[in-house]
Parts: sequence; C-alpha cells; structure tokens
Amino acid sequence: MNPLIRRILAGIALLTASACATAANHAVRVGPGLTFSPANLTVQAGDTVTFTNAGGFHNVVADDNSFRCAAGCDGAGGSGAPSSNAWSATVTFNTAGTKGYFCEVHGSPGVGMAGRIVVEGGGNTFTIPPGISGNWYDPNQNGHGFQFEMVTPTVMTAFWFTFDNNGAPAWISAAGTIEGNRVVMQANRLGGGRFPPNFNPANVTTLPWGTLTFTFTSCTSGRVDWTSTDPAFTPSGNMTLTRLTQINGLACP
Repeated sequence: MNPLIRRILAGIALLTASACATAANHAVRVGPGLTFSPANLTVQAGDTVTFTNAGGFHNVVADDNSFRCAAGCDGAGGSGAPSSNAWSATVTFNTAGTKGYFCEVHGSPGVGMAGRIVVEGGGNTFTIPPGISGNWYDPNQNGHGFQFEMVTPTVMTAFWFTFDNNGAPAWISAAGTIEGNRVVMQANRLGGGRFPPNFNPANVTTLPWGTLTFTFTSCTSGRVDWTSTDPAFTPSGNMTLTRLTQINGLACP
C-alpha cells in the first residue's frame, strides 16, 4: 500500500478511536475590545462553550443569571468577578432555547458588550445514512468544501479541501462516530507534500487541527461548526452546507 495512504488511514483510525464523545466544545473569545467573538453562536443541547479572555477587564454573565464566569464560575469553584487576567471558563448548555449573556462591566442584557447562544436539541429525527457520502459545500463560499464518506454503520470521515488565513491550500482530515443526525470529529491538517515527481511520503506531516461538528437536517442540507487550535486558521466559526455531488447507486435516504 502507498505509504501516504497508509498514514492517512492510520490517522483516521486514531481519530475514530478518540471520537467517542458526542458533545462538542465551542470557543468564544472575550475581547480584545468590547466584543464577544462570535457574538452569536448555535450549539446542540449538551454542548459546552469555553469563554476565554483575549484582552481587557471582563466577565460573562447570563441574562437570566444562570451563570457568572471569569476565572471559573460562581458556585462551581471559581470566581465570576470581572478580571483582566488570561482567564477561561466552560459552561454546559443542556436546555434548548436562546441564552443571552453580557459583560457586566461593559454591557447589559442585549446591550453593549453582549451576545447570545441558541441551543438546539432533540427535535430533528433525521439519521445519517450511507447516502450522505459525497461532496458538500457552502454555496456562498464556492471554491472550497468537504468530502464525506460513511465507512462503517457508525463511523464517518471528512476531508476539507480549503485554505488557511494567508491563502495557502490546506487539506484537513477528520473522522468521528455518528450519533443520529450529528458527528463530532477530531481533525488533523496534512502538510509537507510536493507535486510529483518531487513528492516524498516521508516529508508528509500530520498536525492536530481542532474539532469539526457536522449536523445534518436532510440528505441535502446541514452545517459545520468548528474550533481550531491551529494559529493559521480562524479559531471558531460555522457554515451552512449543501450537497454538491452524490455517489452513483447510493441513494439518500
């Protein structure tokens, strides 16, 4: 077997083995300045959101006072008092609905330095079938996209052919366990290759990239949410996905 293909398959196996958790973690930057980024976020019930202070004297308080966080959260072994330190706090969202939040120094519910989290949960009965395999993209961002393959009844792979923040081509590979209409995947970025005849498999690198969460509402529509630890990419975001191609003979549903 080609050494590169062997390495990719081995990487997918490792990703699959580590992808048992069904809940995803999302990142929100607090500052710099008087902003949350992203200020509006959609998650699934059971997901967590990690708020990280990127600069300034801030904290994070729920509109309904269900949490108050900075260096940890009040009532959970931490302190929600505003701080200019490099703090972080993780909050779990188990109930569907909309949760507003703000910095009590620079905002109030829905005003100033404020944001909201939409929690979706439990209502979609779509289950990912083998026919989900194929190529998907965001029509508003034509030029990059995903290739999905359901390799077992419970395991799905994804390859994201995209670009980093400087415009360099990037190949991100991931795998995860299917849970209903959703897959949470740990992702790696491949690099070091060259176009033939200068290609050397020994030079190919596999670096941890972050987490991809795919949620499908039908055989033709879905979304991806990501958090990345790779400094060459935007730390968090999401896109709406639409099917581009389908494998011949593989119906969906």
